[in-house]
Amino acid sequence: MDTNQYLEIFIDESKEHLQAMNEHLLELEKDPTNIDIVNEVFRSAHTLKGMSATMGYEDLANLTHKLENVLDAIRNHKISVTLEIMDTVFSSVDDLEAMVLDISAGGDGKRDVTDVVTKLLQIEQGEPVSSLSVPSEQPPAPVTEHNLQYDEFERTVMEQSKEQGFSCFEVAVSLRADCVLKAARVFMVFEVLEKCGEVIKSVPSSDQLEEEKFDEQFTVTLVTKEPAEDIEEKVKKVSEVEQVTVTEIIQSAVPSPEQQTEAPVEGSAEQQKQPAAKQVEVKPAEKKGEENKGSKQAVSNKTIRVNIERLDILMNLFEELVIDRGRLESISGELNHSELNETVERMSRISGDLQNIILNMRMVPVETVFNRFPKLVRQLSRDLNKQINLEIIGAETELDRTVIDEIGDPLVHLIRNAGDHGIEMPEERTAKGKPAVGTIKLKAYHSGNHVFIEIEDDGAGINKDKVLKKALDKGIVTEDQALTLDDRQIFELIMASGFSTADVISDLSGRGVGLDVVKTTIESLGGSITIDSVEGVGSTFLIQLPLTLSIISVMLVEIEKEKYAIPLSSIIETAIVKKEEVLNAHNQQVIDFRGKVVPLLFLEDIFSVPHQEDDDRFYSIVIVRKGEKMAGLVVDSFIGQQEVVLKSLGNYLTNVFAISGATILGDGQVALIVDCNALIK
Repeated sequence: MDTNQYLEIFIDESKEHLQAMNEHLLELEKDPTNIDIVNEVFRSAHTLKGMSATMGYEDLANLTHKLENVLDAIRNHKISVTLEIMDTVFSSVDDLEAMVLDISAGGDGKRDVTDVVTKLLQIEQGEPVSSLSVPSEQPPAPVTEHNLQYDEFERTVMEQSKEQGFSCFEVAVSLRADCVLKAARVFMVFEVLEKCGEVIKSVPSSDQLEEEKFDEQFTVTLVTKEPAEDIEEKVKKVSEVEQVTVTEIIQSAVPSPEQQTEAPVEGSAEQQKQPAAKQVEVKPAEKKGEENKGSKQAVSNKTIRVNIERLDILMNLFEELVIDRGRLESISGELNHSELNETVERMSRISGDLQNIILNMRMVPVETVFNRFPKLVRQLSRDLNKQINLEIIGAETELDRTVIDEIGDPLVHLIRNAGDHGIEMPEERTAKGKPAVGTIKLKAYHSGNHVFIEIEDDGAGINKDKVLKKALDKGIVTEDQALTLDDRQIFELIMASGFSTADVISDLSGRGVGLDVVKTTIESLGGSITIDSVEGVGSTFLIQLPLTLSIISVMLVEIEKEKYAIPLSSIIETAIVKKEEVLNAHNQQVIDFRGKVVPLLFLEDIFSVPHQEDDDRFYSIVIVRKGEKMAGLVVDSFIGQQEVVLKSLGNYLTNVFAISGATILGDGQVALIVDCNALIK
């Protein structure tokens, strides 16, 4: 069987099952006696095992099988959940994740898991996990388990046969490794079985068996009135048959149609046609008044997997439509034709609705990123010998897929920082009158056209004096600059490149990397990060991100005959300032804006725009900001606000200073989009 066509579905579903296992294991650690949670983990492991075996990833299937045995022993009350057992189970899930990641990267999913398998076997046998003794050789496992998949017709046949006094067996046959005519031996086995009863299924299929597309093993499902011993004896008489295992199928062992969906080969026709590429789930909004009636079929019909590349193509086509819409609006305004105006107005409304739908289709809950953090915090608390509790709020908040893909690593850095530098040791917290358990809150919410993510801890806060001293030692700021810094500016020094206040270098922090990477990544997404802290009380890192990166709102400005677009997300306000109000400070022209000194940046000089002398007595200024820093961009005139499509400048114009891209305006002109983050230092 060619499994390549199912590979992407297998990877997606494996990641979902592993995430579900992690979440349920964290719940189990808090409530070790809850067997319902163990059953949920067991179901995910069982499904993953079946999928892996079907796809031919034996190492993955074998490790999952060992984990499944431990979970089965827990749910049957043979062993009790302990911290050591949970550590081993989490470690095995980590290995499973590594295998799936290797497969998604084009590997074979193989990994040396000897240590964790040994520990799992010790747990299963009731031995202490810390024991170094190697488990004794186990007898070979049966050739097959009750894991064949049966459709509704086959289930009905077996049920009716049992009612009439027949028995149902799975007959697992192993041929000798040196067997030459395998197809002939299979035919002889089938001939024997058909004399005993009715063959209703074989794995592999009869066609594959005839073409010898199997190793040495195959399994046949037989309905008969003969006892298992007689069937086994008759099949063993066929030459070159090495082993026969006959197992009766009890009704509870027959997988239901719902369980059959666990195997990736049972995917929908649409899924099977998809090329191997990233996929994202698109969930249409439920109609008003509809209730979830608990029907699994009803829910599955409301969700389809759509190739992410198709959404990208759809987005690109719509971006072209936005450009043409602007062109039509421009022509309509020039002609001032009433019917044309009405048609263009209607088209603008419809395309606006279409834009919202397309953008929503690309939206993914931040939950997909947040889900990895409970396990991270658990490991962090173990490594640091601290007690840390993670609270997640607003995980349903949605962000564009392109932003989601980039935001994971910065959040990992911030949470590690909160656990290592923020949360104190339990005895230290108790001495301060705080609870021994520290809390990290991860919160996401919408506000306007942005998403805000807060990482808040109730730890020691930031020591301003220590930060300032370290910044002076590293040469990040000078003595004169240090005197002018307010609290928030001092806090932001911890995000300077190479800065670290860690006294001891560890695997977690103290190497002078992390927060500068966080700042760079967030600003590259058009976002910003600010820090608030009260020493002894805690710290809050606030990240502001745009909802999407492809269609943005801008302020169009003109410099001589050239047009530029400044993103509205960076603009505080616009102003007209008299030239005589401009001051000079440290060889820099500045203005007094609401009590703050704001430096002026002349875009015509920065972008080398040829200009003529004018007698205008005023400057047109756009006040922009990057975090707490502000600047005034001097332009010739304001054109107005507009939604534009952000287009790349291409491979030939990379690293152009202070230009993040370009857009095509309604009149066909190209306007460059100003990168305010690059202008403000």
